[in-house]
Amino acid sequence: MDACDRRVNAYKNGKTFDHCRNIAESMNPDFKQLIEEKGKVLWTEILDMVDHDEIIYKLTLKFLRRDGYDIGNHKIPEVKKF
Repeated sequence: MDACDRRVNAYKNGKTFDHCRNIAESMNPDFKQLIEEKGKVLWTEILDMVDHDEIIYKLTLKFLRRDGYDIGNHKIPEVKKF
């Protein structure tokens, strides 16, 4: 069975998965600051800030959830602090 090697697969603009993960981690402090200032950040705002890169968008939400934020759901598409 052939398996995908995540280190060599290119995502948007030729980035690897590890590079996408590093970008998402580096953007999280900005999102946390926005959440503190505004109380919440919409999913569409996050998607715009990551330049519509789906992998970075999903990783950003994952890391925000890991750090204790409520990332909402399809009915409430916003990220806020618990």
